[in-house]
Amino acid sequence: MFLALAALAHAAEPFNVSGIYPHLAMFNNERECGTGAVVPWADRLWVVTYAPHSPKGSSDKLYEITSDLQQIVRPESIGGTPANRMIHRESQQLFIGPYAIDAQRKVRTIPYEQMFGRPTGNARHLLDPANKIYYASMEEGFYEVDVKTLAVTELFRDEAVKGDFRRAALPGYHGKGLYTAQGQLIYANNGETSAQAKKDPETPSGALAMWDGKGDTWTLVRRNQFTEVTGPGGIYGNESDKDPAWTIGWDHRSLILMTLSGGAWQSYRLPKASHSYDGAHGWNTEWPRIRDIGEKDLLMTMHGTFWRFPKNFGPANSTGVAPRSNYLKVVGDFTRWGDRVVLGCDDTAASEFLNKRRAKGDLAAPGQSQSNLWFIAPEQLDKFGPAIGRGAVWLGEAVKKDTASDPFLFSGYEQRMLHLTHDAGEAMSFTLEVDRAGDGRWTKLRDVSVPASGYAFTMFTAGEKGAWVRVRAGRDVAKTTATFAYRNRDMRAPAKPVAPANAAPGSGGLLHARGGNKRTLALATAGGYYEMGADMVLKRTDEAGAAEWMAKQVAIPRDSVALDAASGIYTDEAGKRWRLPKGRADFAATGPYGPERAAREVCTERDLLNVGGTFFELPAENAGGITKVRPVATHNRRIHDYATWRGLLLMSGDDLAEGKDSRHRVKSEDGRASLWVGAVDDLWSFGRAVGVGGPWKDADVKAGEPSEPYLMTGYSKKRVELSHADAAALTLRMEVDLTGTGTWVEYKSFDVAPGKTVTHAFPEEFQAYWVRVTSPRATRATAWFTYE
Repeated sequence: MFLALAALAHAAEPFNVSGIYPHLAMFNNERECGTGAVVPWADRLWVVTYAPHSPKGSSDKLYEITSDLQQIVRPESIGGTPANRMIHRESQQLFIGPYAIDAQRKVRTIPYEQMFGRPTGNARHLLDPANKIYYASMEEGFYEVDVKTLAVTELFRDEAVKGDFRRAALPGYHGKGLYTAQGQLIYANNGETSAQAKKDPETPSGALAMWDGKGDTWTLVRRNQFTEVTGPGGIYGNESDKDPAWTIGWDHRSLILMTLSGGAWQSYRLPKASHSYDGAHGWNTEWPRIRDIGEKDLLMTMHGTFWRFPKNFGPANSTGVAPRSNYLKVVGDFTRWGDRVVLGCDDTAASEFLNKRRAKGDLAAPGQSQSNLWFIAPEQLDKFGPAIGRGAVWLGEAVKKDTASDPFLFSGYEQRMLHLTHDAGEAMSFTLEVDRAGDGRWTKLRDVSVPASGYAFTMFTAGEKGAWVRVRAGRDVAKTTATFAYRNRDMRAPAKPVAPANAAPGSGGLLHARGGNKRTLALATAGGYYEMGADMVLKRTDEAGAAEWMAKQVAIPRDSVALDAASGIYTDEAGKRWRLPKGRADFAATGPYGPERAAREVCTERDLLNVGGTFFELPAENAGGITKVRPVATHNRRIHDYATWRGLLLMSGDDLAEGKDSRHRVKSEDGRASLWVGAVDDLWSFGRAVGVGGPWKDADVKAGEPSEPYLMTGYSKKRVELSHADAAALTLRMEVDLTGTGTWVEYKSFDVAPGKTVTHAFPEEFQAYWVRVTSPRATRATAWFTYE
């Protein structure tokens, strides 16, 4: 299965930047072009792309990639929305999308007229595995296919098709995973069709269900959003019916990991690094996977984390799940090919779907949907973003006395803490228990006391070890929260000092991925208009009206964000203001090129936010929006514009390459324009997220009115300085939002004498999403935070 890329050792390797080969970019004529499956087979790498909502086919293709990275578009291509892949052992065929590929690379196609729907999964047949294979569509159409003749038998009718044929009739929609294990066909979906689901990520959504291969009805296992379903057999299917199945999903609290072993399901919870996947409609998630990449452990992708996943995971041996690093790319599938891991991504969509916001202004969407493959060395999986994770077992809900929470991951992070709140009118105790060996045997760790209707946090020491932790409440309580915040130490160096903000301009310009099947990138600068193709040569052109179109349709809005003396200010869709740290105190609102791009989609339904010298990951509004933002890296540069094209991230503005790697710098033929080019996950290397600022700087504050929220999550060492101009002492009350959903609790109150400054250093392990400060009297005050 793992092929050697031997030809590349004997010939010049095609041009690539950070493992992305521009010539391998894949395009379609639809609103989205995601990578549905990537599989090595018959000495080639096979790839399918997908369009959104195309059960009858589309302009997407089946690609065959040779060992010397030649891309072959197969003439059998019929497109659609495929994300299924499975290798059938007995017939030695790869089933990928609507195609069956034999060991001699002969491709046969199953027409959508015979098997309607958006194929999302394959599985071994429960009753005749040597001769048949299951297909599932995203709308719960289930079929069996004869592996020899490709004859299709409809088992359950796709929900999009009218008729009286039997239906699976499962709650949720937007199917993802399919697998057989322990006598059951297991299916997962991760979405909901209601209008509320398109707005509120806490809307009940998704389902995990099973069918025995014989009856007329399915059994609902759990009503939550689930994606991958697999087992030790992986892409081949389990070898023994006794082998377990694994599935991953989530709700608004945290990630959910479940295993079917011995006929029973066991559930666990894991923290989330990113909230960009959280939409209850299910569109933001693509296809997280658990796959073999030729290492001791499997690789799992979920909510922006690369995870180690043990090959023998089960209730009696549940140790070893651990984060490797955080990432920004949207990954639809991945595999090992030779000495590299190949990730199929969802990079640039012509439709922003529901991901529109005022900070983008009237920015024209990319002219054509496109995506690419990302080739990385396996060891790079440990070297992207420093791992963080946040998640709850209870989130503002009723809990019965002594009822244990779900197990929550307790290992794999260097810094760990737990926030606890409740609304009981008297102090109460919570008991923490650990499963030390991952064998299901629980022992008491310690008790944590929380004051009446109050809040407490506790930090775990390095000596407090175990695979999983769970919480028990000491009494019935109507509303309680138990949420964990984890992180690994951020070992990145801060960005190097750069020239002042008013330095002479480098190379500014507006960027746009062109449509009309031109497949080029447009750059419009003050000095001219340029285009670049797959050869990565930036050429000046005189196309009539092109520069004028760019100036109007790709204009940068002047009021998308603001900077004042205290911090960056982001105004959300409801008009509420949120404050963000500056990378340095003197960072000005306008750069040498004028307004700078603040927000833009850089992966399908994912935005970057560039404010005050820091790049932030900004989830879509339906996934929490600005309330769930997190810093990626502080660069302290003047970046005029940025965009994605052919799977690459490109930026105009300051020269960011610093001479380290000429491949990150593209200069025009006339020498008057240049761009930085790389992968979006190169941003992690720009520098540790740091910041200065706060909600107040010599600000006139009103009595009893909390300041605007100021970002705290994702930063390392944190301290605050508090002062005021009042003639008498003031007690300034500091609150933190634990979850990014408005779970405000009092962190501490500080007595500040007139003319004095009180400095407080937060424990290094302490993490919360937002912080705000309140004064009991009207005054002029400063609350100045430094994140190092």
